[in-house]
Amino acid sequence: MTEDAHRRAAAFRATREAHATEMAEDYVELIGDLQESYGEARLIDLAAHMGVSQPTAAKIVQRLKTLGLVENRPYRALFLTDDGRSLAARSRERHQAVADFLSALGIDADTVAIDSEGMEHHVSDRTLAAMKRFTSRASGDGVPEPG
Repeated sequence: MTEDAHRRAAAFRATREAHATEMAEDYVELIGDLQESYGEARLIDLAAHMGVSQPTAAKIVQRLKTLGLVENRPYRALFLTDDGRSLAARSRERHQAVADFLSALGIDADTVAIDSEGMEHHVSDRTLAAMKRFTSRASGDGVPEPG
C-alpha cells in the first residue's frame, strides 16, 4: 500500500470513529441544554428536539447509560453523569469554536448554525486549535502561534 493510501485509510478510520461518538455528543449536549433551560431533561423533550420517536430516543439513552454518560430513575428526568457533563462541555466548546471560526470567515448566521453542528464532530484537536488561533487573531485577541 502506498503512503497516500495509508493516509487515506487512516483518515477513513478517524471519520468512522468520529461518527461513532457523534450521536452521543449531540444527545449529551442537548440533555445539558435542556437541564439548563428547563431544570430537567425528559425523554419526551429529548425525542421532540432530536426529531425522533420516543422509542428511538429511549434506545439511544440506554446506550448513553451503558457508556456511563446518563442516569435516570423511573418516572424521573434524565441526568448527566460527571463523564456526561464533561463530554457535553467539550462538545459545546468544540461547537462554539467552529461557529466562531465560520463567523470570522464572514459566513452568515444560518449557515454557521447548520455547518458548525456537523463540523464540530469531525475536526481534529489540531485543526480546532488552528481555528481558535485564527479566530483570536481575526478578533484582535492576539493568541500566539504554537511553538
